[in-house]
Amino acid sequence: MMSFVDNIRDEIEASVATKQALLRDARALVQIEALASTCLKSLRSGGKIIFAGNGGSFADAQHLSAEFVSRFRFDRAPLASLALGTNNSAISAIGNDYGYDRVFERELEAVGKAGDVFIGISTSGNSTNILLAAEKAISMGISCFCMTGRTGGKLVGVCECLHVPSDETARIQECHITVGHIICGLVESQYFQ
Repeated sequence: MMSFVDNIRDEIEASVATKQALLRDARALVQIEALASTCLKSLRSGGKIIFAGNGGSFADAQHLSAEFVSRFRFDRAPLASLALGTNNSAISAIGNDYGYDRVFERELEAVGKAGDVFIGISTSGNSTNILLAAEKAISMGISCFCMTGRTGGKLVGVCECLHVPSDETARIQECHITVGHIICGLVESQYFQ
């Protein structure tokens, strides 16, 4: 029987190497700290954290929103957060009536308000529905930040972006979850100090 141990080791080493590259990126560390501070300020002022993503990034958006609403490191009161796209009826209606590119933008317009924080997740930085939601967030006075891959794609021209130093989707997504967990941990510890 074939052994996959070498392949497994290679995958883990690639994941670790990407995270080490992110760790050496001083700008990224400052961005993560600033995003955590922005989220904390929003929550303290009655705002909420709004996530959006497609595919695996959609799952990450739900995951990170759940960490805020339920708990992360300790039992505490819930923190206001949601992931756009979780209402299937709304998504199918918006997609049918306005097109899939507008599913997040339209929902954000309905539930967002000035003082909230929008965090878009796109490994390529080119997802049209994330781009339109980011533009809508900015026009509504919602703080906007996106997590992307190495280049940042088209999102770079729209808002502040954290660039994971990789072109491989799996590595980028692994770092997005790590960054999201860091932000949630920082916000949770400071909010409930």
